Amino acid sequence: MKKRKDAKFPSEFRLDLVNGDWVIIATGRARKPDSFKHEKREKQKVSKKDCPFCKIETQEDPTLISVNSRKFEFEGWDKLPKNWTAIVIPNKYPALFPNPKLEKKVEGGMYEKINAVGFHEVVITRDHDKHLGQMSVKSVKEVMDMYQARYLSLMKEKFVNHISIFHNKGPKAGASVAHPHSQIITTPLIDVDLENALSKSKSYSRKENRCIYCKMNDWEIKSKKRIVFQNKDFLVLCPFASKTAFEVIISPKQHLPYYEKITEDQKWTLAEAFQTALKKLRKGLNDPDYNFYLHTAPSDNKKHDYYHWHWTILPKTGTWAGFEMGTKMEISTIEPEEAAKYLKKQ
Repeated sequence: MKKRKDAKFPSEFRLDLVNGDWVIIATGRARKPDSFKHEKREKQKVSKKDCPFCKIETQEDPTLISVNSRKFEFEGWDKLPKNWTAIVIPNKYPALFPNPKLEKKVEGGMYEKINAVGFHEVVITRDHDKHLGQMSVKSVKEVMDMYQARYLSLMKEKFVNHISIFHNKGPKAGASVAHPHSQIITTPLIDVDLENALSKSKSYSRKENRCIYCKMNDWEIKSKKRIVFQNKDFLVLCPFASKTAFEVIISPKQHLPYYEKITEDQKWTLAEAFQTALKKLRKGLNDPDYNFYLHTAPSDNKKHDYYHWHWTILPKTGTWAGFEMGTKMEISTIEPEEAAKYLKKQ
């Protein structure tokens, strides 16, 4: 078949420099950015009187209470401040359980198993209906305070080598409770994706004597093609090898390996970046379901100065089918450059 020399090829593979994954940007079946805005969204509707997070006193004893960013010690449910604005409690149905002993077993001489030792907590904001993108920067910053405070406390616990902070919004993102909340899970193991990213970052740092994320950020600032928003400390961008349509990364401009070392000033600018990113996604994509999660250097008492922490936001704009499941290769139906251009206007 004869092809015009100046015609753009309808799809392309893009390489994720950090984890080595290839993604497909399927521009041949591309959608217009604003077409996502007109999709019907299934909403979780649970009344406040039936919400387990509105009836907070029926839950486990909290580990952290905040009233407008002022922390309070828990002294009993009868003394819980009536005007609390954020709270952290143990998950009622935890995936992992605190245990003083880590037990390893082998089945059949080949299958390894370890008892699931760890902590599983829930970070709850007071308002039943408002998600982070609808909150004030001050309220989002309060959530960042909670994340950091619990991280610093949990990293001191036994068998905590990795701390995962994540947020599921909406049924398509796996949220079983409609009330806005995040979760924190600690594990003695480090997840495979992070291990891979650490390995690639370390290898690149040794070879080039610089951070791979810093190099990518420098290029994004220079090219300006995929930046959605930026302030003095953070970049909000649609990554070059986006795994889903409208994937967003929030990355520090400065080289910062450890999230828990974030400063007070940086938490304010991170809150601004977070609120702006989520507000743009809400407006531009008609309030989509989404997941966001933190990747930071693990708390395993090893030096990971070569790593660069960041947040990833993944709107649920598509569904994995047979190809994605079989190959572990994602297909995005919009170019990151077009996604960023569209979100920037929102």
